[in-house]
Amino acid sequence: MATKKTTRTQPQQTTLRHIWLAGLGAVAIVRREALNAANDAAAKAESLKRQAGRLVSQTQANLRDGIASAREQGEARADQFSAEVEARLAPVLVKLGLRPKPKARPRTRKTGSKTAAKRTRAPARKPAAKSAAAKPAGRKRAAGSSKR
Repeated sequence: MATKKTTRTQPQQTTLRHIWLAGLGAVAIVRREALNAANDAAAKAESLKRQAGRLVSQTQANLRDGIASAREQGEARADQFSAEVEARLAPVLVKLGLRPKPKARPRTRKTGSKTAAKRTRAPARKPAAKSAAAKPAGRKRAAGSSKR
C-alpha cells in the first residue's frame, strides 16, 4: 500500500542564506538597469552630437552665404565709389599732366534755331599781351562825376 506523504506547512524563517540571495538578486537587477541606463545615455549623447554637428554645419553655411552676399555688396559699392572718384579726379589729373586727355566723343548737332545763331558769331579773341614799356591807362571819368 502506498503511504501518503504529509507535508507540514511551516512558516518560512528568514535565514542568513535568504538575505544573501535577496541581496545578490537586487545587485544583479541594479547592475542590469545601470548598464541599460548607460547605454541609453550613450545613445542620446551620440544623437545629440550628430544633431549639434548638423546645426553647426547649417550655421556655417548660413554664415558663409551671408558673408558672401555682404562681400559682393561691398565690392559693388567699392567699384562704384572707385569709378566716381576716378571720374571726378580725371580732369584734375589731365590738368596736372599726369594722365593723357580722354578721347573726345564726336558731338551730334541738334537741328534748330540755335545752330544758325552759333554759326553767325565770330570766335572769341584772346586779349593782346601787354608790353612791359606800355603805361597803364588811367580810369576815364564819366561825364558829370566829380572827385570826392
